[in-house]
Amino acid sequence: MPPLIFLLVAGLVLACSPDSRPGGAAEPMNRIAESYVRLVLAIGQHDPDYVDAYYGPPEWRQAAESDSLPLDSIGTRVRALQTDLTATLPDSADTLAVLRHEYLGKQLRAMDARLGFLAGKKLPFDEESRLLYDAVAPTLGEEHFKEVLARLARELPGTGPVPARFEAYRARFVIPRERLDTVFRAAIAECRARSARHLQLPAEETFTVEYVTDKPWSGYNWYQGGYKSLIQVNTDLPIFIDRAVDLACHEGYPGHHAYNALLEKNLVRDRGWVEFSVYPLFSPQSLIAEGSANYGIAMAFSGDERVAYERERLFPLAGLELSGAEKYYRVMALQKELAYAGNEAARRYLNGELDAAGAADWLTRYALMEPARARQRIRFFDTYRSYVINYNLGEDLVREYVEREGGSDAEGRWEVFTALLSSPRLPSGLR
Repeated sequence: MPPLIFLLVAGLVLACSPDSRPGGAAEPMNRIAESYVRLVLAIGQHDPDYVDAYYGPPEWRQAAESDSLPLDSIGTRVRALQTDLTATLPDSADTLAVLRHEYLGKQLRAMDARLGFLAGKKLPFDEESRLLYDAVAPTLGEEHFKEVLARLARELPGTGPVPARFEAYRARFVIPRERLDTVFRAAIAECRARSARHLQLPAEETFTVEYVTDKPWSGYNWYQGGYKSLIQVNTDLPIFIDRAVDLACHEGYPGHHAYNALLEKNLVRDRGWVEFSVYPLFSPQSLIAEGSANYGIAMAFSGDERVAYERERLFPLAGLELSGAEKYYRVMALQKELAYAGNEAARRYLNGELDAAGAADWLTRYALMEPARARQRIRFFDTYRSYVINYNLGEDLVREYVEREGGSDAEGRWEVFTALLSSPRLPSGLR
């Protein structure tokens, strides 16, 4: 949690910001935004996974805790706020104001859908993801994954089933536990340096790293406000050399830490948009957050730069043999083409077409997850459900948007990417 003194200062900043002065043009939207934040915090009293971050006025959280509104009362207020928002039109000449209005509308729609789930209403996977994340992932059949596996089989040594061969091959590239912190800190320092060339990060931004166990995820960024994050890395399962940069970029720079810091600086502090002081996890914001964090890896390391950096810097730190590094990254590029296999497992599992054992088997066969990792992923499905689409579909949508709007020039792409990290743009707005 952020220090109380910071939260009080943040509250004063919000109260005194130009957009929130009494009589200002944005006053109706700011009232709606405050109500939205309070409702997010109210849902958090029923759903411990719902509020991913909050750094607004502490008295709003205290009120949510003391009021402890029942779910049906929260639902009534959410629907009334949707009506108020519809009746409040933004300034059409202000692009960000229009995006803000659309953002709050879709966030409220997602809130209503999550309330339905908490009340016991289960939706089909695709309908749930549409309402919660403003997007639906494509459906891919087994033939797609079998074709990728056939190409992968030609790259792997040995004979027999591809999953076992892949697991045996990849075991050569595990970061020893005693070297993990050294490797990860080097990776995150490099990701930060590369991102800082293009992003105007707040001077005070910082993070803390912790290593944890018994989690359904491999890494997590807990944003705490004041441009500070807690980055946790799960060490339950082996961490491979390529995951160091993946996690460093995704959880740190230009991923979640940078994204949240830029939202706090540009929207909360500079514009007084209090709705961005809270992050409801099951909402369209998550697709932008996860998609930009995943695509941010390619933004930080273009072309062959990543392979060269990891081979020259991280492999030695991890004590791994340099021979075979180039082939390893060819194999991992093919494995990434299987990313949507996870979506298919989640879709079939949550729709009741597969039980937990069947979904884990699917992940082993088509996502090439060893059994322990597949079981961990089923725990993720149980906890976060259709959230899985935010990683791969989110990355694809962000990539298409940035490369379409930014063109082939690297600086142009960074300009578009940076604007995305500092805006209320929705998943449907990326198409």
